[in-house]
Amino acid sequence: MIRRPALRPAAGRSPAAGRSPAAGRSPGAGRLAHLRADLPASLVVFLVALPLCVGVAVASGVPAELGLLTGIVGGLLTGLLPGSSLQVSGPAAGLTVLVFAAVQEHGLATLGVITAAAGLLQVAMGALRLGRLFRAISVSVVQGMLAGIGLVLISGQLYALADAKAPGSGLGKLAGLPGLLASTAASPRALTAGAIGIGTVAVLVLWPRLPARVRVVPAPLAAVAAATAVTALLDLSVGKVQVAGLAGVVDLPGGADLAALGEGAVLGTVLAFALIASAESLFSAAAVDRLHDGPRTHYDRELMAQGVGNTVCGLLGALPMTAVIVRSAANVQAGARTKASRVLHGLWLLLFAAFFPAALSVIPLAALAGVLVHAGAKLVPAKALVPLWREHRGEALILVVTAVAVVVTNLFEGVLLGLLLSVLKSAWDTSHLQVDVDERADGVRVTLAGNATFLRLPRLLDALEKLPAGRIVQLDLTGLRHLDHACRSALETWEERHNRMGEAVVVRVPAGV
Repeated sequence: MIRRPALRPAAGRSPAAGRSPAAGRSPGAGRLAHLRADLPASLVVFLVALPLCVGVAVASGVPAELGLLTGIVGGLLTGLLPGSSLQVSGPAAGLTVLVFAAVQEHGLATLGVITAAAGLLQVAMGALRLGRLFRAISVSVVQGMLAGIGLVLISGQLYALADAKAPGSGLGKLAGLPGLLASTAASPRALTAGAIGIGTVAVLVLWPRLPARVRVVPAPLAAVAAATAVTALLDLSVGKVQVAGLAGVVDLPGGADLAALGEGAVLGTVLAFALIASAESLFSAAAVDRLHDGPRTHYDRELMAQGVGNTVCGLLGALPMTAVIVRSAANVQAGARTKASRVLHGLWLLLFAAFFPAALSVIPLAALAGVLVHAGAKLVPAKALVPLWREHRGEALILVVTAVAVVVTNLFEGVLLGLLLSVLKSAWDTSHLQVDVDERADGVRVTLAGNATFLRLPRLLDALEKLPAGRIVQLDLTGLRHLDHACRSALETWEERHNRMGEAVVVRVPAGV
């Protein structure tokens, strides 16, 4: 070990002289400086989260207060736990489709049991240090999953824009759009609601182009506030959010609800909740880490924190939670320094839900639908698809197939299909096999190089069967890096058959292949 000599202070100067102001601050002063940054950031996140919490709940087919309850737990509980310091958790648009299907199939009471069980599974995965494994999932599968969710979300919220009830399946939503358009055109109430929703989307699209002093107000809040003000001033007859208060929606699961975990369909939903919520949270963490220079996310701890939050949400009968990139990015961009900002945002949600719940009853449903249509559109990587197709067509195909499968089937099956295609593509890409045939005066020399796996077996057999008859064949395997059992058996069978025909085959297999 090299020891550095201690530096002595210059004569007439104290050891503290020359230090930066930050270095001379006491710990209390540093915490106060952080709080001065975290407090306004928490208000920004609160204003962003409020319409999204309510909108996700309404789109999921549950009372609006359940979305607020999940946001409160995400701030006050998950926000305190270790893992990531700046990302914010709450109800997410990415789970809307799955939650809606679960509520329709199993009932609202069972949703809490499913969410709690999924949370416990997340805690177990984090304890087993499986958090980092989610980083190995193909980006194309993730983008395809989000694109499929976005398409289903958009198609479903288009019905809410017209104050109409959406069909249950993704295909049903898409197939019913022409009929929705026709019925909307014939209904003044539906046209009014549609105008409010379209206006909300327009505000969200145009907001980033406005001056910076205007953009201090979060876009979702501005859009919903504008739609609410227009609705109230013109006394428009459209559907509005129904509010009952937090005390009336908390529903602890009972024994009959717990018995539902014995059903295979419910267990499948639990697994889907856990895997998709974990993937979305950890992918969000990776994205948030790129936005700031602070401490990096500890993936296993963050997975456990999300699991604890979902367990509590399930026990309260609330919506499942994930880390949400929209709120997390707003938190970072607002200047947050520590986890105090996300905890405070949960406190503001609690105070609002406790003392001002009636304020939600003036919000038109069409405005929330517009917010979710905009959020769903941002999940579809339309701009990235064309460059991806030009450079990596296989990855683009996985993305499209995953998205279509999510729309046609459901979220869980669509993601499984995408993962299967990704594994097959990786196996295909890594099994390069070069077959060179060189005809000489003394026979034919066949040289194999690369990886001979069962995926390349048809090509290998085609090359061997096309060899000229009546010639001595020399088979050179020295260039092979891998020879699997299927190809080895095929070569031995071909060699035996060739030798029975009276020709000699020279096989040179390197050691270890």
